[in-house]
Amino acid sequence: MKHSNRQNIQETCQECGDTNIIIDNITGERICQSCGVVQPATELSTQPEWRAFTPSERDNLPRVGAPATLLIHDRGLSTNISWQNKDASGKTLSPEVRQKLYRLRKWHQRSKVSDSRNRNLSQALSEMTKAQSKLNIPINVVETSSQLYRQALNANIIRGRTIQSIASACIYLACRQCGVVRSIEEVAYSFELEKKDLARNYRFLVKTLTPKVPKVNTEGYISKLVSKLDLTGSTEMTAIAILDTASEMRLTGGRGPAGMAAACIYISTRLTNELRTQGDIARVAQVTEVTIRNRYKELLEELEIEIYL
Repeated sequence: MKHSNRQNIQETCQECGDTNIIIDNITGERICQSCGVVQPATELSTQPEWRAFTPSERDNLPRVGAPATLLIHDRGLSTNISWQNKDASGKTLSPEVRQKLYRLRKWHQRSKVSDSRNRNLSQALSEMTKAQSKLNIPINVVETSSQLYRQALNANIIRGRTIQSIASACIYLACRQCGVVRSIEEVAYSFELEKKDLARNYRFLVKTLTPKVPKVNTEGYISKLVSKLDLTGSTEMTAIAILDTASEMRLTGGRGPAGMAAACIYISTRLTNELRTQGDIARVAQVTEVTIRNRYKELLEELEIEIYL
């Protein structure tokens, strides 16, 4: 009778965390002597290889297909039937087989979004993907917004509200969480909604889902406005210094970040002699000229800055 040759190895059990693991040389199994769980022989990677320089390397490197993503309603785990109408050797299929594959594709596509929840999620993710190009936001913002929409869908709070309104609120909330500066007016315009509708649904999501929402980064508004107004770095640094001083003196509390950033930039352009009118800054910042005048007069008085108008 053959006996398996077992030896101790240095490994940690994934179940109980004990290091008393033995290996069976005949079966190749790693067994924990404490809990008896058989450890996996190898760890499987769920990510594809990305380094490929030729088409042949690109065909040979992928192991598991495309990575899972939150931008697809089924996280990209479903299969697709190709539309090439060719077999594995590259030959064109006969008309009978093409007609059969057409019906298979059609019903396969319908089965992936068979219930109302998947249809709702699929349409919302499509709207978010369109907004990504309009708002020029990074992919991590859209992934965060898709996760927020899934949470809202699981909480059954979308009923009675349009998909666009909740999707736009998720995009704006994701921008706040990821530190991407986008105003509520910009997000509402990209979804062709009224600002008050987006604001109402945003407040509803914050109240219902209770996510962590950081404060708006006013310095991000300054950098954005400086880029649009084509100003130099010295003007931007001066505006940020004015904003930091105002924040230390608690002059920014209760003030809109866009208006405060516009006022700091207006003062900075006067100090660096890169003159821009209040109308130009107000148009880019999407605030009124009255707001800029009120804010910069408060800053001049409290910070004791002298500028020549």
